[in-house]
Amino acid sequence: MVTPRSAQWYRGTDRNAYIHRAWMRRGLPPHAFDGRPHIAIANTASDLTPCNAHLDEVGRSVANGVYEAGGIPLDLPTVSLGETQVRPTAMLWRNLAAMTIEEMLRANPIDGVVLLGGCDKTIPALLMAAASVNLPAVVVPGGPMLTGTFRGAPLGCGTDVWRLSEDVRAGTLSQAEFLQSESSMIRSKGHCNTMGTASTMGLLAEVLGMTLPGVAGTPASDSRLLEAAHVTGSLAVELVATDRRPDAVMTRASFLNAIVALAALGGSTNAVVHLLAIAGRLGVDLTLDDFDRVGSGVPLLVDLQPAGRFLMDDLYRAGGLHAVLREVRHLLDPAALTVTGRPLLDHVGEARIHDPDVIRTFREPLREDAGIAVLHGNLAPDGAVVKPAAASPHLLRHRGPAVVFDSVEDLHARIDDPDLDVTADSVLILRGCGPKGYPGMPEVANLPLPSKLLAEGVRDMVRVCDGRMSGTAYGTVVLHVAPEAAAGGPLARVRTGDMIVLDVAARRLDVDVPASELAAREPAAAAVRAFARPDRGWQRLYVETVRQADTGADLDFLIGSSGDGVPRESH
Repeated sequence: MVTPRSAQWYRGTDRNAYIHRAWMRRGLPPHAFDGRPHIAIANTASDLTPCNAHLDEVGRSVANGVYEAGGIPLDLPTVSLGETQVRPTAMLWRNLAAMTIEEMLRANPIDGVVLLGGCDKTIPALLMAAASVNLPAVVVPGGPMLTGTFRGAPLGCGTDVWRLSEDVRAGTLSQAEFLQSESSMIRSKGHCNTMGTASTMGLLAEVLGMTLPGVAGTPASDSRLLEAAHVTGSLAVELVATDRRPDAVMTRASFLNAIVALAALGGSTNAVVHLLAIAGRLGVDLTLDDFDRVGSGVPLLVDLQPAGRFLMDDLYRAGGLHAVLREVRHLLDPAALTVTGRPLLDHVGEARIHDPDVIRTFREPLREDAGIAVLHGNLAPDGAVVKPAAASPHLLRHRGPAVVFDSVEDLHARIDDPDLDVTADSVLILRGCGPKGYPGMPEVANLPLPSKLLAEGVRDMVRVCDGRMSGTAYGTVVLHVAPEAAAGGPLARVRTGDMIVLDVAARRLDVDVPASELAAREPAAAAVRAFARPDRGWQRLYVETVRQADTGADLDFLIGSSGDGVPRESH
């Protein structure tokens, strides 16, 4: 029998073992230290992360399952990132959260971990940490909120915020009506109920094999989530007993399956940077171009906002993730395993579509070839991404003059200027919003349309940015342009009036300027002045070491795994 990792703290009669046990003897009986597995419950609950506020309750169910299976559950509060609350962007701290969780898992006397997350960056950070320390681990996604309603119609959080706020700016919805919808949108506990980043990463955590099969997508208010949490606690004890670790589950096959699922679900573009970062921690060979090669031809099967009509509790009642996976099972690698030790496809089994309006069949999809498209060209030498399923088809091939904004502040100052030289054919460009430039790569790429064009009925334009957009957002938006302007990318040298050429079918994003002229230009002075220059703390470390979006925007010294080695004695 393998000696539990925690025994290296607790086993023995010397002074140090005494100290480690004694300080934990606040209710734990002597047999808690007899070699049974100690399971951390890494919990991202926080009142300032509203989507995760219910995870304390979920954690109690996990603890019951751990104890029932003969383990010792241990609550481990972790860094929590509230997407809607923290400034300048939660993405700035995703890597910090991953690093702190990794270090606490390694530093403490634990044998395995259950990871509780929900809000956008929490599940990616937890998976990055688990990959780096490689202790037996399993995820419980916190689940989406229930559908809110306003004046008898369903409201999708996020997506309808963008829609309603543009209606106010267009003069078709009053400010009072807009504010009335505020208390109707967020109906229950849980994360966004659209196919935004939180929903996407919860579902993809299951496709990666890192959850109890069938749990992803369970609404936060559904009692079945607590049941699954209990079972997951027991499973964590089994993972330790069988020494089943993340690197045996999250293989290249698992990541390629996640790319297929991302397309079929109409998932968030933010999943690209998260999957790349998680793969980087594992040493899995995954590139930006894999998303196009594997996923671009996959049809969209799920009719959910922002690409469709319905919301996450509709997906759950319609058959859920397994019904979707069954439709694309011929595209999935059957060798990819889950935390159960069995292949993912074994768990899909006889899943069925119960509402064909919500989940379409592979033969009759919502949209053909709907996966993430990866663009290259002289404006994005290292790549950029666009989500055709959320774009306007007539704009996927477009040529128009650039209207350039050098910062978010510049955008807000000028976008509604009646004298702004802009038409529906213009291409709006926002720069200085990449990992280094902002810092943190915020969700600002779905920049608002000029109010004078909204008044004319325009509802979409081509937009290009080195930042990200919310997974709940929509529109013909080219994102994650790499290298970013602040890292010397050509976006810094584009000028208002330059002709921008977008051709998604050809996978091109170019500025129609001779190469010699573009290279000779100096970066725009106003853009350079706006780039972030933090002088201390995490932001300085981040800006000095963060990599570009095309590799996952992780820190250069965090790539790879450090394992679960027990540190030197503390006394």
